[in-house]
Amino acid sequence: MNDQILNAVHQVDRTLLLTIGVAIFFLGLILLVLVVFVLRFRHTKNPVASDIRGHNWLEAAWVIIPSLIVLVMFYSGWQSYSILQRPPGGAMEVAVTARQWSWTFTYENQRQSGVLYVLENRPVRLTIESVDVIHSFFAPAFRLKRDAVPGMKTYAWFLPDKVGEYDVLCTEYCGTGHSAMVTRIVVLPEEAFRAWYEHGTIARATPGLDTFTRYGCIGCHPLGGRTGAGPDLSGVRHGGAGDD
Repeated sequence: MNDQILNAVHQVDRTLLLTIGVAIFFLGLILLVLVVFVLRFRHTKNPVASDIRGHNWLEAAWVIIPSLIVLVMFYSGWQSYSILQRPPGGAMEVAVTARQWSWTFTYENQRQSGVLYVLENRPVRLTIESVDVIHSFFAPAFRLKRDAVPGMKTYAWFLPDKVGEYDVLCTEYCGTGHSAMVTRIVVLPEEAFRAWYEHGTIARATPGLDTFTRYGCIGCHPLGGRTGAGPDLSGVRHGGAGDD
């Protein structure tokens, strides 16, 4: 299972680098050939164009070689896709609900949060849906992107292999608050995650912010000095407890 998990991110990176490498190679090759042909076969030196018809090997080469390169790229992409479609056993199940303009994460014990808290080194399987328009869940650190489509469920998985905080964005234009539809994946060690998962306590927890994002309040009331339909609520205290 560990090899499969590690291959997920690495295979995506390999596919991307292969595609970029092939594109750069052929860009350089075509430019080089172009310059050589312009200098060597310019009109002043070759007023009559040569007839290259009948060069069967040349014609076969420029069909077969590009076809093989495309097949190699396809195979690499198919490997990446196949790995990302098969979550490993024992993955933690989290339901992701997208709305204008926030994310809600619901766990197996029915705990909800506007931030995705996960356990270090345990795979996470996401069931993604939307309650209004098309959104797209994008976590670049984990090479993860999956659309949230009204009326259907989509699935994705990732391995949070390092403690830290990672950005989550919406990459499908979903209305005026699209750019503010951001949240985080917070990867926690086991003790800290269990404390939050079972009791709702965690260092640096922001219950007011979680409630604010969970119910879509951020759709009208922006944070961080942005403009929106409602007033900016940055700095408003939650229940007098001192939580922003």
